[in-house]
Amino acid sequence: MTDVSTLIKGAKELGYEMGQNEINQFIAYKELLKEWNQRINITSITDDVEIDIKHFIDSITPIKTNLIDDGMRIIDIGTGGGFPGIPLKIMKKDLEVVLLDSTMKRISFLNEVIKSLGLSNITAIHGRAEDLGRDNNYREKFDIAISRAVASLNTLSEYCLPYVKVGGYFIAMKGSDIEEEIKEAKNGIKTLGGEIKDVKTFKLPLSDINHSLIIIEKIKETPTKYPRGGGKPKKKPL
Repeated sequence: MTDVSTLIKGAKELGYEMGQNEINQFIAYKELLKEWNQRINITSITDDVEIDIKHFIDSITPIKTNLIDDGMRIIDIGTGGGFPGIPLKIMKKDLEVVLLDSTMKRISFLNEVIKSLGLSNITAIHGRAEDLGRDNNYREKFDIAISRAVASLNTLSEYCLPYVKVGGYFIAMKGSDIEEEIKEAKNGIKTLGGEIKDVKTFKLPLSDINHSLIIIEKIKETPTKYPRGGGKPKKKPL
């Protein structure tokens, strides 16, 4: 029997009472994650408790920013196994979610999760962030871009801010040691039309893990030359 008791306790610590439907969806999600992970590399975290804390609980913490409202359009850049996009969708059914990842095998997994969990208004798209960020179907069309991707903040900002409409937000999910990253990214964020509004640091429930949410508001349109192609956001960050 797949266990999500740690998730239920952790969600309660964050102020969320999970209903049976949400619990069942997280159980099914975890079972698919463990099953597919034996075939393709989705995550190195395979322990029940660790999945609950490091993937599920971590993924729902952005709700605590009070920026994520019903009906919003959200894009999860570099979603990997669906984090944080799918847990956010399970907890807030009215969101419209796009999951973006550059690995087709992961997209196949995400489509299986979406179908098995009966989720609607959520799409998994195969592509590179710097390519779709120049596509008018996606550029500046989202209320929130969010990412747990491992890239540095200056690189991640160029991947994510072009998707955000003016007045929306980019939420970067990071660890605890972020001061240097923020310092290095400030000029680039400004160039891309963003402004750091807040940094929320917190301890993940039922753990000693400290994480941060860097909240960047989109205050003006991103210049058309961004994001740059050819891997430049990573090779030569702004």
